[in-house]
Amino acid sequence: MSMHIIGDTAVLTGRSLKHVTRSMDTIITTAIVPIAMMLLFVYVFGGAISHGASSGTYVGYLLPGILLMTIASGISYTAFRLFTDMTTGIFGRFQSMPIARSGVLWSHVLTSLVANIISVAVVFAVAFIMGFRTGAGVWAWLAVAGILILFTLALTWVAVIPGLTAKSISGASAFSYPLIFLPFISSAFVPTSTMPAPVRWFADNQPVTPIVNTVRDLFAQQPGNSDIWIALAWMVGILVVAFAFAMVIYRRKIT
Repeated sequence: MSMHIIGDTAVLTGRSLKHVTRSMDTIITTAIVPIAMMLLFVYVFGGAISHGASSGTYVGYLLPGILLMTIASGISYTAFRLFTDMTTGIFGRFQSMPIARSGVLWSHVLTSLVANIISVAVVFAVAFIMGFRTGAGVWAWLAVAGILILFTLALTWVAVIPGLTAKSISGASAFSYPLIFLPFISSAFVPTSTMPAPVRWFADNQPVTPIVNTVRDLFAQQPGNSDIWIALAWMVGILVVAFAFAMVIYRRKIT
């Protein structure tokens, strides 16, 4: 049974990936806004914000938050593709076939993961061109990759919910806008210590800040602290809750 699910998911993922590769503009669009933000903050605001630090240093400070923005932007397309499948009757066709029903959702989730990996790689390339450097070793890079993958999976399952329930295309993707701007009220661009007390409280107690701090510490080869456990708790918690809600909604939709 498990091999049957894996095989069906692989076939459906291949179908979904073909749609992505035929419209690479979606991946490019996903990366454009975060890259523009990175260019803006480094070359326009960077001198004032970083108090004279080199552009490469400030790119390193910004990069973790920019990566999260890239992923948050990318998962909106997951909701869009899922909504399109729901409204065009493809789900109904799948139900009439002898395939694993969960494979339909997993194919969209895995497609999101692949597309976001490509977008994140593009952002990394631009950051290196702008002067980003790190002495992080293989294990630190693997840890960063694991965090970004877990973050992508958590947000993608969040995206599945509006993809299944939205009444319009704009409604399916609009949920991602608050997620894209959440890094602005975090430690992504400036230390939270510079913020007014109420804003600082929110910034310190929302998921982006510990994730950003953890990735930044890994790149800087800093000793680990409690941020990594807080970040993992946030991401796993969001993933579990979103997955549970998505599966309940999906079962109601296909029965």
